[in-house]
Amino acid sequence: MPQTHKTGKGVAMPKDDTAMLRVGDIATALALLTRLPIRANFTRGAAAAWAYPLAGVATAVLAALPTGAALAFGVPPLLAALIWIATHVIVTGAMHEDGLADSADGLWGGWDRSRRLEIMKDSHIGSYGVIALCLSLAARWVAVGMILQSPQWFWALVAVDMLSRAAMPVLMAALPHARDTGLSHAQGRPSKQTAGAAVFLAIVASVLLTGSHAMSLIVVALAVSLATASIAKSKIGGQTGDILGATQQLVEIALLITLTL
Repeated sequence: MPQTHKTGKGVAMPKDDTAMLRVGDIATALALLTRLPIRANFTRGAAAAWAYPLAGVATAVLAALPTGAALAFGVPPLLAALIWIATHVIVTGAMHEDGLADSADGLWGGWDRSRRLEIMKDSHIGSYGVIALCLSLAARWVAVGMILQSPQWFWALVAVDMLSRAAMPVLMAALPHARDTGLSHAQGRPSKQTAGAAVFLAIVASVLLTGSHAMSLIVVALAVSLATASIAKSKIGGQTGDILGATQQLVEIALLITLTL
C-alpha cells in the first residue's frame, strides 16, 4: 500500500503512485481538472494522472459544441475563437490560467526561492501575472481564430488539449515538490509508467488526429515542457500546482502557434 497523508479536506492522498491504471481514473482526472460535477475517487491521487489527456478530450468537445454552432451560423472564426477560449475558462474554472499568472508573478517577481514560493501562494495578482494572462489570451485568440478556418480544426484542437495536459504528469514525475503543501503535493507524484502512459495516449491520439503535423507538435510540446521544468527547477527547486498549470498553458500556446505555421 502506498503511504498516504491528509489533505485540508481530510481526504487521504497517496504520496507516491505505485498503482495500476484504472478506468475510474478518468472520472478522477475530470473532477480534478474541470468543474464538471463528477463523483471521483480522489484517494487515487497521482495514479490517475495518466488520464489527464482524456480530460483534454472533454474540454475540447465541450468547447467545440458552441464554437461549431457559431461557425455554422456564420460567426467569423476570430469571434468564434473567443467562444472556444471562454468555454475552456468556464469548464476548467480558469485553473490553468491562474497557475500561469501565479507562476509569472512568483518566478520573476521574487529574488530567492522562499520569496518566489510566497508570491505564488499569494491570491493577489501582480504585474507579471497580468501581462502573462494578457499575452496568453491574445496568443490563443489569434491562433485559434486561424485554426478555425481549417475544415480539420476540431481534430487539431483536440490534439492540442490532450498534449498540453499530458505535459503535467511529466513534470509531476520529473520534478520534486517545491513545497510540502498545495494541490500538487496533495496529489503525490506519478510513477514514470503513469506519466509515460499519459504521454503515450496523447502521442497516439495526435498521430491519428493530425497526421503529418503530429511530429512537430510532439517535438514542440517536449521542448516547452523541458524548458518550463528547467526554469522551475532552477528558481524554486521543483514543481507546484501553479507550475503545472503554467506548463499546460505554455504548451497549449506553443502548439496552437505551431499549427498556424
